[in-house]
Amino acid sequence: MPRPAHLAALAAVALAACGGADPRVADEAVPLVATLSATATPGAQKLLAGDRAGARGAFESALGANPDDLGALNDLAVSYFLEGHAEAARRLLDEVVAAGTPRAQQAALVNLGELYALEGYLTAAQAYLETARGIDPSRPEPWYALALLADARGDATAAREAVREALRLDDGAAARAGFAYLYAEERAHLEALIAEQAGDRAAAATRWREVGQGRFGTLSQAAERHLGAD
Repeated sequence: MPRPAHLAALAAVALAACGGADPRVADEAVPLVATLSATATPGAQKLLAGDRAGARGAFESALGANPDDLGALNDLAVSYFLEGHAEAARRLLDEVVAAGTPRAQQAALVNLGELYALEGYLTAAQAYLETARGIDPSRPEPWYALALLADARGDATAAREAVREALRLDDGAAARAGFAYLYAEERAHLEALIAEQAGDRAAAATRWREVGQGRFGTLSQAAERHLGAD
């Protein structure tokens, strides 16, 4: 395992080793959400504002200043992922899971769940997300991701229960404010589930139509199920 002082170098090597952007997603892919360890940092603010390159530079600077900050390593991995470097992101996330604080580990596990779900390995994604939830069940982020995955897999009951619990824990929507989205369908899917939970059928239907017109067959099928049930 690399020592903490070498984490900045690990990040650079991981990105260089993976070369260009990774191939696009598998036929059975399910996009979920990516989550940051902290939202108030300069890098997080840049990332959430859409400045991915600026965010990457800020996270790298944070790691250079404090190599022990594995939360920043998680967030750097998210920036790599959003730039299309999934394998580089995976290497960093594995390091966070191995050596991070429980909070950083939980965020990294949620993000690994998204990586595996996008590759179509839904059972593995489920295992990562359940492990993340087990670290601290009072955090809403794993619950949101589990709701999205359950819905895409056609388990309506599990999806409703998970999103209900996520919303209960996320009073004020602070956790959702820390989500990063690689695809527009991710945000639309989450907003559709939330609108349904709130009883706003019109808003939910609008979001489901957006989901259904997207690039993911798994989500198009989910949208058809929901629109057909109205």
